[in-house]
Amino acid sequence: MYKLFDKEPKVKVGILSAPRIAFELRGTFTADGRSVCGPQEVCMTVDSKIIWNDRQYDRLDFTASSDDCTFLLKEVVIGVNFHWQRKEDQIFNGDLTFLIENGMLTAVDHVNVEDYLSSVISSEMSAMASPALLKAHAVISRSWLLAQIAKHNEINSLDSTYHSTSVTDSEIVKWYDREDHINFHVCADDHCQRYQGIGRKTTPAVDEAIAATRGKVLIYEGKLCDARFSKCCGGVFEEFENCWESVHHPYLAARRDSVTPDDFPDLRIEKNAREGIESSPAAFCNTRDHNILSQVLNNYDRETPDFYRWTVKYTRQELSELVRNRSGIDFGEIISMRALARGTSGRIIRLEISGTKRSIVVGKELEIRRWLSTSHLYSSAFVIREGRPDQSGYPADFTLLGAGWGHGVGLCQIGAAVMGANGYFYDQILSHYFKDSELTQLYT
Repeated sequence: MYKLFDKEPKVKVGILSAPRIAFELRGTFTADGRSVCGPQEVCMTVDSKIIWNDRQYDRLDFTASSDDCTFLLKEVVIGVNFHWQRKEDQIFNGDLTFLIENGMLTAVDHVNVEDYLSSVISSEMSAMASPALLKAHAVISRSWLLAQIAKHNEINSLDSTYHSTSVTDSEIVKWYDREDHINFHVCADDHCQRYQGIGRKTTPAVDEAIAATRGKVLIYEGKLCDARFSKCCGGVFEEFENCWESVHHPYLAARRDSVTPDDFPDLRIEKNAREGIESSPAAFCNTRDHNILSQVLNNYDRETPDFYRWTVKYTRQELSELVRNRSGIDFGEIISMRALARGTSGRIIRLEISGTKRSIVVGKELEIRRWLSTSHLYSSAFVIREGRPDQSGYPADFTLLGAGWGHGVGLCQIGAAVMGANGYFYDQILSHYFKDSELTQLYT
């Protein structure tokens, strides 16, 4: 069983990477033994040194003199590689560090966990969401964060390397988790959790949700829950091992997103997956209620109105070029795609792509989504309809009929929003999405 922390932990969040970063210190900070404030800029030399005020550094720390000090980072990229990618100027509190990694300058925010969460639950959704959803999300975001910090410390203490890629001549399997982050605990974008600064904390309801759940986390058999979440499960929850490393977490179980959670078809079977995805069964997340969606989705998220069921169509030439560009592999002309294995939500976890030059099996779900879209396909829960053959004898086009938005593991944000709007309490939402988990106080 976890013991109480002596005090609230801090988290290191990677915000932005660029060769040059403009920022503004709002309040007095200390750097290199000097008190500084106001507009600043750092850049990187060709030999990977940080330049600030005509001096060179391997690492540069700006320490806030008080809790009310903030800093602004200019042109922070959000939605990296997704269809809503854009840049924003964002304001943060805490201490600021610049370091060099992967040939770029990286800005890292050192912030208290509860302050971090105040931004996360407003960045991941609208701050106008129901109190039940805000509280539930505060708990799972806190649980996930502290689980990642623990994993970060564990991985960095091991002599062995954390592997997330397996490549042979015939199969490429890759997943994306926190192994990318060595110099900080989590990043500020969709790869981890959206953390877009204190500007997102726009209502008293956010502060109330954080205060009401302060230090509360989900545990299972005495261990922190790796509490994942996605926008829309598509009707049935996915299991952890089908998206990341092959570890089964019983609290991340396959269930239907409805009032009858244990009544669902086995979507690992191709026939069932096809029937489920080509229909639109009742589920909490099967909604087009504008009032509910406006509470849980930010403006740029509502640019995607179809998330429970969606359709994408490519000509054979478009698909062949897309896969070649995204995978770096020349298949020739794509002539077929076949699901070899599906997860519990119907998401494809092994997809065979065949071309006139070669065939390769790709997995897991996010790598499939990366190969089949210029950003990321909404999910890998799709069925494939081949168009009629053209004069070449191969299908002229391919239509993907899909379900859900994201990996589908853990809390379904759209479904949880519907539950909150329908009067469910936050602990009921948590028990629905994290089976047999317990809510406990980790620190005060």
